[in-house]
Amino acid sequence: MSSIEILPVPTRILTDKDNIVEIIEKYTQGQVGPNDVISVAESVVAITQGRVTRPEDLRLSFLAKVLCRFVPAEGSLASPYGMQALMNVEGHFRVLFAMILGMLGKLVGKSGVFYQLAGEQAALVDDVTGTMPPFDKYIVYGPKDPEKVANEIKNRLSCYGAVVADVNDLKRSRIVGITAGLDGREIAGLLIDNPFGNASQKTPIVIIKNYAQYQAKNK
Repeated sequence: MSSIEILPVPTRILTDKDNIVEIIEKYTQGQVGPNDVISVAESVVAITQGRVTRPEDLRLSFLAKVLCRFVPAEGSLASPYGMQALMNVEGHFRVLFAMILGMLGKLVGKSGVFYQLAGEQAALVDDVTGTMPPFDKYIVYGPKDPEKVANEIKNRLSCYGAVVADVNDLKRSRIVGITAGLDGREIAGLLIDNPFGNASQKTPIVIIKNYAQYQAKNK
């Protein structure tokens, strides 16, 4: 039985003029089989959808400047611009309410309340670092309809499955879009070492080779 292999795929710089499914088809040609899973970085999917904004185009509110101070320094929302971007899409009062309840939750030993209540974009907004140039100077929102994107990738390439993944160098890995029949937690674990290179490496696509056999073996 073939062993699993994590294969990063290099591309050129991608922009909002690109269709992510067509790009994946082009750059993975001849490398994808029916037992493989294609994973793509969520920030790059968002870039191709035009879901970006420049920090200088945001009007910072006093509330954003205050709330960002309650976020751990490594988080995108620790920046007032990242926090303002979130508030613009999810609503100022929703984010404030989530922050208050999140702090109360921590007092009783419950974590993650803020991200549960602040809206989908709370965990997906990327600040101006770690994104493929020239978008490393932009704030990138989470992708639109990541589940739909994953299904389009699978259908176009006739692979075993596809995922849109949110992975970083802090050993945080989660799947935001996935096709039926795949185990999101298992795939997130396989990607935990962040094989994506969204910056100068330009490898935003990763093929998980022989995943079908791997999944069958581990059932």
